[in-house]
Amino acid sequence: MTELIINRPDDWHAHLRDGNALVQTCKDMARYFQRVIVMPNLAPPITTVAMAAEYRERILFAMSGLPRQFEPLMILYLTDQTDAAEIRRAAEADFVHGFKLYPAGATTNSEAGVTGTESLYPILAAMEEAGLPLLIHGEVTDADIDIFDREKAFIDRHLAPMTTHFPALRMVLEHITTRDAVQFIRSAPSTMAATITAHHLLFNRNHMLVGGIRPHYYCLPILKRDIHQKALIDAACSGSPRFFLGTDSAPHTTINKENSCGCAGVYTGHAAIEFYAEVFEQHSALNKLEGFSSHFGADFYQLPRNTDCITLRKESWQVDDQLPLGSATLTPLCSGERVQWRVLDENS
Repeated sequence: MTELIINRPDDWHAHLRDGNALVQTCKDMARYFQRVIVMPNLAPPITTVAMAAEYRERILFAMSGLPRQFEPLMILYLTDQTDAAEIRRAAEADFVHGFKLYPAGATTNSEAGVTGTESLYPILAAMEEAGLPLLIHGEVTDADIDIFDREKAFIDRHLAPMTTHFPALRMVLEHITTRDAVQFIRSAPSTMAATITAHHLLFNRNHMLVGGIRPHYYCLPILKRDIHQKALIDAACSGSPRFFLGTDSAPHTTINKENSCGCAGVYTGHAAIEFYAEVFEQHSALNKLEGFSSHFGADFYQLPRNTDCITLRKESWQVDDQLPLGSATLTPLCSGERVQWRVLDENS
């Protein structure tokens, strides 16, 4: 197959940042995504409906001169101080589509995250009643838990009890990285789903560590061993509606990645659907790409499927070495390398 037409995809997990960074991140997202779930872990975090409305306006302004735009779907950042009144305000705001649970200290700008899940149960009950989804960064942060085991520990300690206590609460386990997560999602109630990134499908920890440390592969949750990568590929290519596209595209300046304490995050917004197409083609599953990228996420979020289409062609092109990020630069995933699929109607 050398050409593929699919319904326009959505990105159900992306980091756009703020300020001048929005010029590049919005440009990349607007190429072919129709809707984008916007992560709220700014500094300060987006914790209220009012803050989300202001952030949304900044995103729309950044897109104002682009050939096409996407719809930003706003998410609020859960803290130990989130109250039921904010849940009600979020439910009444048509641009807010859920809350994000970051365990405090788990990833970039998560310091204000929650310090315990059981203390959140009254808030989760209010979300369940309001019909608002919970998006979860599923890792524990205990210093004595190996970084490669933190996702499984979170599932066992926190997520499994949450699904029992809140059977009607829709939950998304974001950017899953392990066979354990795949197995949990497959056995969980239909209110539980997961997003999978392109970089966790393309790479495992050997790519990041063998022959030298490659900082632009460093992300959280961290890349795992190949048995987990294979389980993710199987899940993404299975046609199961429980798994759908979420890039977790996360821009950081090159200088902040390439230093003695490089930050976590992989930037894939420049070629996201092309990366996914490569994986699906390699595993003889191009016929499953449309469901994964364009249907299952919309269904889970109870939004209409997109009706217009994009066209991908089997055509090699080279990724730029650097992209602008405000007044600095970022190094995109696979910089300087060739990608084998290209979207033709980027500005349709």
